[in-house]
Amino acid sequence: MFEPIRKDADKAGTLFVVATPIGNLGDLSLRAQKVLSDVDLVLAEDTRHSKRLFNHYGISTKLRSCHEHNEMELVDSVFKLLESGQDIALISDAGTPLISDPGFVLVRALRERNCLINAVPGPSSIIAALSVAGLPTDRFIYEGFLPSKTGARKLQFETYDDETRTIVLLESSHRIVASLEDIVLVLGAQRRVVIARELTKKFETVLDGSAAEVLATLKQDPDQTKGEFVLMLEGKAVSADVTLSELKRIMQTLLQELPLKQASHLAAKLTGGRKNDAYDLGLQMKKEQGNK
Repeated sequence: MFEPIRKDADKAGTLFVVATPIGNLGDLSLRAQKVLSDVDLVLAEDTRHSKRLFNHYGISTKLRSCHEHNEMELVDSVFKLLESGQDIALISDAGTPLISDPGFVLVRALRERNCLINAVPGPSSIIAALSVAGLPTDRFIYEGFLPSKTGARKLQFETYDDETRTIVLLESSHRIVASLEDIVLVLGAQRRVVIARELTKKFETVLDGSAAEVLATLKQDPDQTKGEFVLMLEGKAVSADVTLSELKRIMQTLLQELPLKQASHLAAKLTGGRKNDAYDLGLQMKKEQGNK
């Protein structure tokens, strides 16, 4: 068991998790600039990439690589540096560390050792994309990068058929068209899609429309397939027209002829409601029948 490092300990160092620009170098906050300048060491996903940012702001702090292949190896040495009183910053190539970027292994291990870890918030492509998408943001899910293989990607899209929250994904330039084609096949040509490309950079673009419309735009203009993408899908609309008693009546009829899974799927299609709600109601109905 590791001894806790108390906030008032004279030799306690702090790990700062610092968000950096996702494109426009002007988006580095004043606090982030100060932290990166004042710490004893900065752990960077790619030191060559980070040097451009450092040169822009005149930051001369020592850089050390921290990526998915060496994170575990760094835990002990970083812990000793923090224990000796050194302050360290963790950054990724762009945006907020750990969000589909390296850092999770290190941060979790250091937190288990009771190290002081502070967030220096700032740019995030996910939040930036949501802020300009025009999609509901009161409830959303973030699913990271899509699978590279078509089969696995289609299976993932199938899980969104009943999802009522906005879905946020990341996709690469060489697969964005294929992903839109899979959306059309699995979720339908009319599913609303927004793609945010190259956010905060010179060629920033936000495309909004049905899956079929956005796909057509990408195919017509090859320039729109270049860069980095945040892909967002509108959640399935929740129907307020179907009452519980109406859904129960429909399920009673369907369960006389179909298994629960098929009955709930068909009930959702008939009512425009959620398959999970119909399934849960069906389970409850079967339980009630079994108790009689």
